Amino acid sequence: MNAMPPPKHRKLSLKERYAHLTRGLSWETTYQPMSKVFPFADYEGIKIHDWDAWEDPFRLTMDAYWKYQAEKERKLYAVIESFAQNNGHLNVTDARYINALKVFLTGVSPLEYSAHRGYAHVGRHFVGAGPRIACQMQAIDELRHAQTQIHTISHYNKFFDGLHDARHMHDRVWYLSVPKSFFEDACSAGPFEFLTAISFSFEYVLTNLLFVPFMSGAAYNGDMATVTFGFSAQSDEARHMTLGLEIIKFMLEQDEGNVPIVQRWIDKWFWRGYRLLAIVSMMMDYMLPKRVMSWAEAWEMYFEQAGDALFNDLSRYGIRKPKYHEVASKEKSRLSHEVWTTFYNYSQATAFHTWVPTEEEQDWLSAKYPDTFDRLYRPRFQCWSEMEAQGKRYYNPTLPQLCVVCQIPMIFTEPDDPKTICFRSTEYKGEKYHFCSDGCKDIFIYEPEKYMQSWLPVHQIYQGNCGGADLKDVLAWYHLNFGADNFDYKGSPDEKLWNEWQAQRSVNEA
Repeated sequence: MNAMPPPKHRKLSLKERYAHLTRGLSWETTYQPMSKVFPFADYEGIKIHDWDAWEDPFRLTMDAYWKYQAEKERKLYAVIESFAQNNGHLNVTDARYINALKVFLTGVSPLEYSAHRGYAHVGRHFVGAGPRIACQMQAIDELRHAQTQIHTISHYNKFFDGLHDARHMHDRVWYLSVPKSFFEDACSAGPFEFLTAISFSFEYVLTNLLFVPFMSGAAYNGDMATVTFGFSAQSDEARHMTLGLEIIKFMLEQDEGNVPIVQRWIDKWFWRGYRLLAIVSMMMDYMLPKRVMSWAEAWEMYFEQAGDALFNDLSRYGIRKPKYHEVASKEKSRLSHEVWTTFYNYSQATAFHTWVPTEEEQDWLSAKYPDTFDRLYRPRFQCWSEMEAQGKRYYNPTLPQLCVVCQIPMIFTEPDDPKTICFRSTEYKGEKYHFCSDGCKDIFIYEPEKYMQSWLPVHQIYQGNCGGADLKDVLAWYHLNFGADNFDYKGSPDEKLWNEWQAQRSVNEA
């Protein structure tokens, strides 16, 4: 008797495979109550009635995920290898550009790793399998981004100073406490607030202000390795932005009581993210020898225009634009100048060089900022240029007052008065706390117990907790090489080495 042929199994569609992955892996616990297995699911006050209502538009399964990422890895590392073999660092427009990479490697790349840890943590604490899978994939994405950024920029570490110990610097250097405190604030929040902070406010609302202008700037300045890792990450960022918008809509659709909680988080994390991007404004306007666009133009394109469309869409849920967004728009013509002049003041304590912009560069800034640059900032640069010509390059020998929340020095001016420093303060439990803005003050007042614990670098330096009382002691604690990693670009080892390379190239071409 002939045996019956084995039954043919129908191939599952992508939607069916995704359903098995994100719905079939969830169950009600019996050995321990759900409230103990998922202790953070409801302590923020967010009410979720149906976890299965979560929808991921990408519906990405693990087998497809690894296939796509492996292909991107092969292409990326082929470019990095080619860049290294052909001494690609000699093809960038100017050695000053490397200082932007120093800021990126020490300030941004460690945040990718922090995001990896944050998503791995919050993914564990969601009841629904759908968001758990989405967070798991993003955690892997963020780890990959950190690795590819470090590998890409590591080539420059062979030839330039200030790129040698990014992880150590991120934990100690004074200005890097700004991005570090931002992510530690988010990671110490609950899972829903973390996703609002990172996936929505940073990834969806503000990430284009970081990645798009910077990667375009890398392309304009001949840094094709950085461009490649940027575009390799951008395809992931599209998925991350979708996750950010999905989590916001998911919370808002589940219960109307979630609306005021989500609105408060959007207000908080917009302002915290905006303050974090202050250093990006400086990179765009001052640190790129060949500039793509000004910070003001980027802000108008990626926040004012795109943000209007986004928040018009969210208005049907009862969500408005973030509080103090109008202050950020007023500051767009001043932000980069205030940040750059501050770093020029304190470059003796940084891991990168600063300089007075050339006359041609100042003319570009004047054209981009016709209402502020010539009136407020060009005279300052002229004064510093004259001092430098006399051998008296200006450095500020004192340490500045810091904002307790964003940890940026008090460098920002009043929204309607660019000649007056914006200063706010409040008292809590007998102590006085200082802020750079109404936005930061509001954040503190809502959660004072959290921010009164801020580790403020200036306070710690004055207390002798950062290696010693002398500048050289603090720099040694930072792992900075005194005189090589810091001070002015003119006459630095980076400039001297760059000039030698270009001179030798001219001889070879001749």
